Amino acid sequence: MSEPSNRSGLYQEAFRQAIRDHKSYRLHPERGREFLFVAGELLTIPEDVDRVARKLAQNNIGNSRGRDFAGMARLVLSRNPDDIPEIVRLLRDPAQWPGERTPYVQPHHVLVGHGGNMHGNPGEPPRVGTPLADPDPARTHLGRGVVVGIVDTGISATAAIDHPRWLGDAFVPKADEVDAAYRYSDVFALEGGHGTFVAGVVRQAAPGVRFDPEKALDPNGLGTEEQFARALSSFDEKVQVLNISMGCFTQDDTASEPIRRALAGLPRDVVVVASAGNQGTTRPSWPAALPGVLAVSAVAEERDGSRAPACYANHGHWVDACAVGNRTSTFLKGRWELPDLPVDVYDRFAYWLGTSFAAPHVAGRIAATMTENGLTAVAARDHLLVGQPEFFPGYGVFV
Repeated sequence: MSEPSNRSGLYQEAFRQAIRDHKSYRLHPERGREFLFVAGELLTIPEDVDRVARKLAQNNIGNSRGRDFAGMARLVLSRNPDDIPEIVRLLRDPAQWPGERTPYVQPHHVLVGHGGNMHGNPGEPPRVGTPLADPDPARTHLGRGVVVGIVDTGISATAAIDHPRWLGDAFVPKADEVDAAYRYSDVFALEGGHGTFVAGVVRQAAPGVRFDPEKALDPNGLGTEEQFARALSSFDEKVQVLNISMGCFTQDDTASEPIRRALAGLPRDVVVVASAGNQGTTRPSWPAALPGVLAVSAVAEERDGSRAPACYANHGHWVDACAVGNRTSTFLKGRWELPDLPVDVYDRFAYWLGTSFAAPHVAGRIAATMTENGLTAVAARDHLLVGQPEFFPGYGVFV
C-alpha cells in the first residue's frame, strides 16, 4: 500500500477512535445515512416538548427536561442512550399520532471540521508547507474595514507571533478562543490548527480584513449543535461575512433545526459561507445546504495549473460555488504522529486539502470585493456569483 493510502487510512482510523473514545458521541453507521449524535439526548421545539415527553413515557422511555438552547427544547433519556436514531424514527412516524400533527424531533447532531470520507472531515492530516511570502503591499487594502467571523477550532495562542505579517494585526486575542491544538506535548490533535489555517486562507484573499474567531469544535474537529449555536452568539465585533468550515449529516437528511435557528438569529446583512463537506456525495451537509447559506465545494488544482472537480468534495443542486481546496496556509509549530509513518515536523506553515479551505477563500473574496467596489457583503456576494456559469454541474460558480 502506498504512503498516501496509508496516511489517509490511518488518519481516518484515528478519527473513528476519537469518536469511540468520546464519552458522549455516537456514530449511526447505516451505510449512506451515517451521522454523529450525542447519546441520550433528543431535541424538539418548545411547542411539542410536552407531547413528545408523554409519548416517550407511554413507550416506557424515561426522560427529563434538559437545558434548552437556540430555541430548542432538550429531553434527556434515563436509559438506552444509544437508541436515539430508533426513538427518533418512532416519534417521526405519523401512525404514532392519530388525529394529531406529527411533532418535530431530531437527534442532537455532532458537527465535524471539513478539512473523502464518511464524516466529511479532512481525508488526511496536513503536510508540511512551504512558508508563504509576505503579503503583497499592493493588495493589503483589500478587505480593510471588513470583519469576517470564523467559527472553527479557535485560533493558535501564538498565531500573531508566529505570523506577524499575515495574522499579527488581524484579530484581538481572547483566552476562550484559543485552539488547544495538541494531543500532548507538541503532537497535534486530529484537527489542531484547523482554525488558524482557515484564518490564513481568508487573509490571503483579503489581506486587509479583520477576523473574529469563535470556537465551536474541539482540537479533534468535533462539536455539537449546541456549541455551534453558542459560538454564533459570541462575536465580539460586528461581523459582515461569516465563514463556517464545518458541518454535519443528519438523520434522514433533514435540515438541522438548531443550526437553522442559530443562523436565523444573525443580522440579515451578514453573508454566511459554509463548506460542503468531503465525502464526495450529493448528500446535503448542514449548514451549507440551508437556504440563504453560500455552500462551497472544492476544485483540485494540479501543479500545471489545471483544475478539475475535487473527487472528495460534496456537490449537488444545493451548492452555490467552488474554489481551489488544496492550499498552503498559516499553521503552528509541532509534530504529526501516525503509527508506521515518519513523523512530520511543522514550522508554522502547512499544506492541506478540503472544502474547509475552499470556503474561506470565497469568504475572503467577498470581503475583498466589498472594498474594491464599495459594496455591502450581500451585494459583493451577488457580484461574484449572479449570472456566472457553473464550473461543473453541481459545483456552482468558480471563485
